Amino acid sequence: MEHFGVLIVGGGHGGAQCAIALRQQGFEVSIAIVGEEADLPYERPPLSKEYLAGIRSFERLLIRPAAFWAERAVEMRLGRPVEAVDPAAREVTLSDGVRIGYETLVWAAGGVPRRLPGGHTIRGRADVDRLPLACARRVTMIGGGYIGLEAAAVLVTLGKQVTLLEIEDRVLARVAGEPLSRFYEAEHRARGVDIRTGTRGAGDDADLVIAGIGVDPAVEPLRAAGAAGANGVDVDEYCRTSLAGVYAIGDCAAQASRFAGGARVRIESVQNASDQAVTAAKAIAGRPEPHDALPWFWSNQYDLKLQTVGLFHGHDDLIVRGDPAARSFSIVYLKAGRVIALDCVNAVRDYVQGRKLILEGATPDPARLADPALPLKDLVK
Repeated sequence: MEHFGVLIVGGGHGGAQCAIALRQQGFEVSIAIVGEEADLPYERPPLSKEYLAGIRSFERLLIRPAAFWAERAVEMRLGRPVEAVDPAAREVTLSDGVRIGYETLVWAAGGVPRRLPGGHTIRGRADVDRLPLACARRVTMIGGGYIGLEAAAVLVTLGKQVTLLEIEDRVLARVAGEPLSRFYEAEHRARGVDIRTGTRGAGDDADLVIAGIGVDPAVEPLRAAGAAGANGVDVDEYCRTSLAGVYAIGDCAAQASRFAGGARVRIESVQNASDQAVTAAKAIAGRPEPHDALPWFWSNQYDLKLQTVGLFHGHDDLIVRGDPAARSFSIVYLKAGRVIALDCVNAVRDYVQGRKLILEGATPDPARLADPALPLKDLVK
């Protein structure tokens, strides 16, 4: 039976970054990455954008080339998911029955896409490669979150007749305020996307149906082994689970955050996975630093660059800076007068300067905050 000092389950951003960070920390024990997919770790955000559009090759999605991993003695055990974890014996069992031992386990398996009968998903490279785009003229996109909107933008640009269905009364209802939802609805409709909200329908005789309805945390083997957690697995400030020698990072890890008022949250973003990967690596290498990163996120649709910073959940007020009609504006979310998050559309300066407002718990005057002529940095006390 093979045995590794650190065994990383998951070949996405979090798993890859953890291996990189361990070597950067000078950690010299044996490291292996076990992944369900047969491909080397690659970037996933472009799957619903450049890769779907056919303007970025898979080779350009690789986080690092094969030689990089070989030079750093990071072993790859790909194409076989982990089906069981035995924390007492410190070993995992793969889908083919092979067992691998470890001293430390880092669970970075991400999420499993929710599927609909007859529908496709966009979660991995193989999902996109399987899409029968060449013979599909009418496409129904189910789900009005970021993945759904990004895919719709690409598909309509490719000349497809796109219908987007969302069960809520607006797109982005779970992740953003109404002004941003209405802005993106208008932008997509202006380009021919048929957006239908408040519906569970399946669309009108589509040639292709794609579901972008979220993911469930891929944690069943950990939960079966006794790991604590209701939404994913719970981790502490160093990304340690309740199981000895087991860490969890990325989409599947639920961690308390001061940016969520101390609540335990599971954040699905590349930034969060990468930041938690570094936190876990430092703890494993004996240089623990608690995770306290400010969440941020981005989305590219058409010529619109959205940059989000902070967590908008729990806000009790919002202020729009600038005119959405000008296609460059920001939405500032407030809680008890304190800035907790921003959505910035083609407004990089607001995004950069707004971070400090959140970090300092600023409570600026609302009238000044609403004035786009005033730089946000001038509102920091």
